[in-house]
Amino acid sequence: MKAYKIILSGGGTGGHIYPAIAIANELKKRYPESEFLFVGAQDRMEMEKVPQAGYKIEGLWISGFQRSLTLKNMMFPFKLISSLWKSRKIVKKFKPDVVIGTGGFASGPLLKVASGRKVPALIQEQNSYAGITNKLLSKQVQKICVAYDNMERFFPKGKIVKTGNPVRQDLLEIKSKRAEAKAFFQLQEGVKTILIIGGSLGARRINQLIEKELDFFKEQNVQLVWQCGKFYYEEYKKHNELAHVQVHQFVNKMDLAYAVADVIISRAGASSVSELCIVGKPVIFIPSPNVAEDHQTKNALSITEKGAGILIRENELEEHFEARFSELVTSEEMQADFGKEIKKLALPDATARIVDEVEKLLKK
Repeated sequence: MKAYKIILSGGGTGGHIYPAIAIANELKKRYPESEFLFVGAQDRMEMEKVPQAGYKIEGLWISGFQRSLTLKNMMFPFKLISSLWKSRKIVKKFKPDVVIGTGGFASGPLLKVASGRKVPALIQEQNSYAGITNKLLSKQVQKICVAYDNMERFFPKGKIVKTGNPVRQDLLEIKSKRAEAKAFFQLQEGVKTILIIGGSLGARRINQLIEKELDFFKEQNVQLVWQCGKFYYEEYKKHNELAHVQVHQFVNKMDLAYAVADVIISRAGASSVSELCIVGKPVIFIPSPNVAEDHQTKNALSITEKGAGILIRENELEEHFEARFSELVTSEEMQADFGKEIKKLALPDATARIVDEVEKLLKK
């Protein structure tokens, strides 16, 4: 069995970290003797999540480029030079056979250096609208794995392979887990359950909306499983006193949370959207407007334009949320339709397909 040396780089949010870990796990299954190294941004969540998954990680001093003149921006050239220099050291010492980038600040310098040293490289673009780092890298890498159609707007057509986004394997079969999930969350029988997820760090605007609508949810006779995120838990945990509300800082058993949900309210980060397609439940998307190129709105539109969910923009919540929510939660037919349509868009074997592409690069 051949042993390879593989570097994976990506991070900043769960949406870049979990796909990288899923790809590493699949490669490890196929090549158990291989050696893996992750490269992330030194003060971001990957420095904690990657070691928890059992992999070594090196941190770069890098952050995103803000669009306004801030101290952070003035530091950016120094951070970039530092990261390129450290990436050079890492690549030279580790001597990878292949490098994989899943997006986020750290993948830029690392893939640039690796490509410059003729190491085969692949990027995995999760969004329907490519970020600037991946657009710049696309000229230098050999393969680009994408999750949406029409990505030749951003990348050289010959390098694109549509694979989908890696998702947690425990989500592939959740139907049978409903009873276990009800018991796990100690939910009332015969009451619809609404799952609220604002991404791995939480979402201020969604949390504000849910707090404001608590009485409305009570009138609608629904119960909430509300993941508010670690930054907001102290502020919202007091609502656990309400009979119909459960506030969680972070839900570790996402498969059970999805299994028990009748309706889901979610951000539209790329990995969340991919998971929601596999889960096949009716979704109200509230995209974050504060992300590069407004890509969450574009991700949500790629679903809702196919009649597979509801999109409400943040600035329309006051006006439309209650009406759209009531309409959905009271119509079994609408719930079933949305669930069926979103499931059609799922690409459940994405991780294996991405690793097939990595294998082709290794075998060259």
